[in-house]
Amino acid sequence: MAKMASTLAMKVVNGTITTANNSMKYATPRLKTFWSYAKVELRPPTLGEMPQVQESFNKLVTSARTGKWKQLTVKEAWLNTLVGAEIMFCFFIGEVLGRGSLVGYSIPGAVHYEAGI
Repeated sequence: MAKMASTLAMKVVNGTITTANNSMKYATPRLKTFWSYAKVELRPPTLGEMPQVQESFNKLVTSARTGKWKQLTVKEAWLNTLVGAEIMFCFFIGEVLGRGSLVGYSIPGAVHYEAGI
């Protein structure tokens, strides 16, 4: 019985090592691709890019004033909605991380009611 348990334990350990190695072989090129895109796409704009940012913002304001948004196709409107939702979700996640809790801020000196049983 002890020999069977020992054999089973060795098979589990060897299987785990094999699975981990295969996972690393699978993930390594994909992670390199991810990091190459992340370094470019997730960095904040530089000072040299600020005129382009300002120009894009001015175009957005102008199109909102002239009603150009009414001429969007359904696909463009859907993509704009998804981008807006992504920005909103990132903001809310940042708020939760900044607060350190899901609900409410910790304000020193404020009244905190604790549930007493």
